[in-house]
Amino acid sequence: MAGFGQLIEMLKQDPKTIVFTEGTDARILEASSRLLAGNFLTPILVGEEDEVMKASEESGYNIRGAQIVSPKNYDRMDEMVDMFCELRKSKGVTKEEALKTLQSANYFGTMLVKMGVADALLGGATYSTADTVRPALQLIKTKPGNKIVSSCFIMVRPDVSEEDTVLAMGDCAINIKPTEDELVEIASEVAACAEIFGVDPKIAFLSYSSNGSGSGEDVDKMRNACKKTIEQYPQLNIVDGEIQFDAAVSPRVARTKFPTDQFAGNCNTFIFPDINAGNIGYKIAQRLGGFDAYGPILLGLNAPINDLSRGCNGQEVYSMAIITAALA
Repeated sequence: MAGFGQLIEMLKQDPKTIVFTEGTDARILEASSRLLAGNFLTPILVGEEDEVMKASEESGYNIRGAQIVSPKNYDRMDEMVDMFCELRKSKGVTKEEALKTLQSANYFGTMLVKMGVADALLGGATYSTADTVRPALQLIKTKPGNKIVSSCFIMVRPDVSEEDTVLAMGDCAINIKPTEDELVEIASEVAACAEIFGVDPKIAFLSYSSNGSGSGEDVDKMRNACKKTIEQYPQLNIVDGEIQFDAAVSPRVARTKFPTDQFAGNCNTFIFPDINAGNIGYKIAQRLGGFDAYGPILLGLNAPINDLSRGCNGQEVYSMAIITAALA
């Protein structure tokens, strides 16, 4: 895996700025203090300066050097409002409506990225994934050729004697029941994300069927999505057909269930049929398999914007900030 040390070295060579939309949250302040001490990623904290400084003093975190900005007195607000109206002109948004919307930290922070003030954004410590994704879709929009935003979890299990085990899983957080074509896009994005973390992706389209052993609409969806992905992205290493999890990770099982495929039994990048399977799957790996879960990492956007779990701690904020900035 491209460990955090390597990602930090990348950022030291090309320092970035990251917006935290919840500037008074103790977990955000803890992560910001650590980032500032490392001198490789500059936090921009959204909030009233006196409130942010009071929160930092009460929590005991030194955030000297962080930028603190508020939508109430931002010196480029007129410019931001004009750009917002242009971006949302199809909805007929007025300047008054734009100004009101931009008082929300998630919209204000997203516009800081859109305007180039910041390279990336991390939010969601106190609000939902939808509240992070919605402004990103409306303002940052998807990359050319992409139709959806999807997500990936990078799963890391430390090993003291060998290299860490690193897996990529998607989509476990955004798309509830993706179509065949959406699964194709998810697979390509998850594979690209895996490569950033030093994983040579070997992709499995997971199902309750292996190589035609089962039948049904859900099996057909995964089989067809797999076939389309192989056709569109011939450079990717993909098991040629839908596959059960045991056959995807166990060479012994693969010899029985999928004997003709070179990647079966050795997969490290998993595409789930829907959010139910994905969310359950990564949490089983996390809670019973001893994996640390980094994510959800949002994929397909024009700029790095990521969502935190509301149950996150300061260490997780720190790690996700590094990951998010490294994607910029």
